[in-house]
Amino acid sequence: MSPRAAAESPALQAIWDVVCAIPRGCVCTYGDVARAAGLPGRARQAGTALRVAPRELNLPWHRVVGAGGRIVFPPASRQHQEQARRLRAEGIQVRAGRVARAALTALSGQR
Repeated sequence: MSPRAAAESPALQAIWDVVCAIPRGCVCTYGDVARAAGLPGRARQAGTALRVAPRELNLPWHRVVGAGGRIVFPPASRQHQEQARRLRAEGIQVRAGRVARAALTALSGQR
């Protein structure tokens, strides 16, 4: 998907808006982000939206995790280490590639 096409997609824009609304020190799952964007059942689309987001949006991508609070990147990857570092910098506990349950928040009803 081209950056222009991504920027013109209402679904991607809705996902980006939801991700921007995740408060510092909290995390949401991809599924919760999709639901809050009005796209229930489209957790993968939430992941795609983060992958194709223009860098200049400065999205807090690190606040989005997989089901059960799992960091979805491979444990030895640079992305995994960076996400864990950013989450810890916000005071979120990360152990064995998962965030503490207390950090998970649902943003249902955003849209």
